[in-house]
Amino acid sequence: MAEILVLVDHADGAVRKPTLELLTLARRLGEPAAVFLGKGAEGATETLGRYGAQKVYVVDAPEVDEYLVAPAVDALAQIAGGGAPGAILVASSNDGREIAARVAVRLESGLITDAVDVEAGPEGPVTEQSVFAATYQVKAHVTKGTPIITVKPNAATPEEAPATPTVEAVTVDFTASATGTKVVSRAPREKSDRPELTEADIVVSGGRGVNGAENFHVIESVADALGAAVGASRAAVDAGWYPHSHQVGQTGTQVSPQLYVAVGISGAIQHRAGMQTSKTIVAINKDEDAPIFDLVDYGVVGDLFKVMPQLEAEINKRK
Repeated sequence: MAEILVLVDHADGAVRKPTLELLTLARRLGEPAAVFLGKGAEGATETLGRYGAQKVYVVDAPEVDEYLVAPAVDALAQIAGGGAPGAILVASSNDGREIAARVAVRLESGLITDAVDVEAGPEGPVTEQSVFAATYQVKAHVTKGTPIITVKPNAATPEEAPATPTVEAVTVDFTASATGTKVVSRAPREKSDRPELTEADIVVSGGRGVNGAENFHVIESVADALGAAVGASRAAVDAGWYPHSHQVGQTGTQVSPQLYVAVGISGAIQHRAGMQTSKTIVAINKDEDAPIFDLVDYGVVGDLFKVMPQLEAEINKRK
């Protein structure tokens, strides 16, 4: 079976959930092999093996941490070029999509981004993805070179398949361009007990109907009751009611949770493109003609300031 390279997304060695999903998908295609960049591989290897990694390539070089994505491109392209992987899977984050695109150029290979499912096919991996602002679902496969695929978080449920991976330290010959943009400072991210927006199984988002930053607590309260992440529409973000990092949409963060709750959001195409692949969608809006209702599985026509407190109380009662 061909190796399926999985680029590990981690924070100081703590493997993030999207990587575990990628390893689960990789087992459908071949033999998973994780590519770990940076420090902390010793602690991550056990986790990677528990989810099926047969091999772990480790690149522990200062360039990986001191510069932007170009060193990761060099590393992944060199590892892929030294063998014949059946595919390369990367988490569909801002950095992940850039790395995947650059590697595709280096390897002269086809690229598929933002897949929501991956299966084995007669001509290589077959992906499912949303196109034209999530208006259509299509299936596709790469026709040239090594298939390089970025996969949206929550595309699969992580499943354990314990293995004892072999570890191979890789020395990368970094190109001059890899050190062109250096990281000069870092600031710790503000800590929160809520899950990451891209990784959350449940997202509760507020829009223009929330009518002010001072009212976003109604969104946060229901999100906390559900153990969910908080999102916001572009209108709410542009108005300064919630941080830009929480924007869901085509120009913000694209999410695909098990449950998406849209509160006071009309359903503009820009927003729909960022959440339409959610498994179950619920909308609360006082306008019964809002476009969001064309998309949802369940809809509530009503005043969000009356509906949300009732919803929170019912959730807490059933815990």
